[in-house]
Amino acid sequence: MSDTSEIVGLAAKGDGITADGKHVRRSVPGDRVSPDGEIMRGPHHIDPACQHFDKCGGCQLQHADDTVLANFVRDRVVNAAKGQGIEIGEVLDQHLSPPQSRRRATLHAMRMRGGAVLGYREAGSHRVVDLAECPVLVPQLTQLIAPLRAFVAEYGPRANVDIALSLCDQGVDLGLTNFPLEGLEPTEAALDFAREHALARLSIDQGYGAETVWEPEPATITLSGQPVAMPAGAFLQATSDAQERLVGDAKEWLGEARLIADLFSGLGTFAFALFTDGPKGRKVLAVEADQAAHLACKSAASFTGGRVLAMHRDLFRNPLTAVELSGFDAVLLDPPRAGARSQVAQIAESELARCVYVSCNPSSWARDAAMLSEGGFKLSKVRPVGQFRWSNHVELVSLFER
Repeated sequence: MSDTSEIVGLAAKGDGITADGKHVRRSVPGDRVSPDGEIMRGPHHIDPACQHFDKCGGCQLQHADDTVLANFVRDRVVNAAKGQGIEIGEVLDQHLSPPQSRRRATLHAMRMRGGAVLGYREAGSHRVVDLAECPVLVPQLTQLIAPLRAFVAEYGPRANVDIALSLCDQGVDLGLTNFPLEGLEPTEAALDFAREHALARLSIDQGYGAETVWEPEPATITLSGQPVAMPAGAFLQATSDAQERLVGDAKEWLGEARLIADLFSGLGTFAFALFTDGPKGRKVLAVEADQAAHLACKSAASFTGGRVLAMHRDLFRNPLTAVELSGFDAVLLDPPRAGARSQVAQIAESELARCVYVSCNPSSWARDAAMLSEGGFKLSKVRPVGQFRWSNHVELVSLFER
């Protein structure tokens, strides 16, 4: 074994790393690698859960056990903070979503001679892996793979079709993009498909935006007991268990704060939770740029007696100012992957004492965290979250205090 190298860690994209910095694909810590590249499995190297693992670009770490997955999620967050020179007060236990828990996904499909292919794309390629299974998705979504393939084979175009699947209160919300319905027969077939599979909604984008063609009753998503209208293509946390973990930490850390600004609020995932379990009289301002999400949140907020207020505002172009923010007891933000540089700059200049930052990108979060640190905040707590199981995508929830 003296001529082999041990894998001692994982890189950000999931490759194993030797002590001298060599990257080895499909290896995990504890493996050993021979000079010719052969991998000798260590105690944490397991058989993949899916037959498509070698080709599919959806997962990078199915060969790693839960110990390695947990360490990977934690290290991505901790190393991002260290890279910006940020000290962490406490790193809480990481949360990993279990298999068969993903409630939203985007698949790709194409009609071909003799049938169709449907699945995720290969890593670094436009080629589609024709799925026979997907152990990350909730069963309600997995069960639609074969019927959707057959539908695309019969009526789909000879071009790429994007298939958006989400689980809402009423069932599966299905959106097809680049899918022209030409004539009565394919239109009736689409309605029959929706009826046969008890879809909550079927939306089809034929090049002019999503149009709903089937929705027996308004699609909703219940957030902390409050049903909220769910626009087609609306953002949801990928798994309900991770959402519960993120929301739970936010509620605990914001404690007795009575006036909270929820920035990049979406449909109100955090706003309604903070309203429901907060102290008597707490008010939450939910600020969102996407008009459909804002209107859905605003409609649901009308049932809170004025304790959740919805504001339509682009926080990238027009962030809440330091003066505006100083009137709040605390702020929560959950921005897109790019982070929230302009808004965070205003938070850093404000008189706020507490900030909960939820992120789906440790790199942009760490950059913004450095700005908060320069503004007098300390990173008190952070919890790494791996809700995209077997993926190199990592999320987190963090608490900053002055």
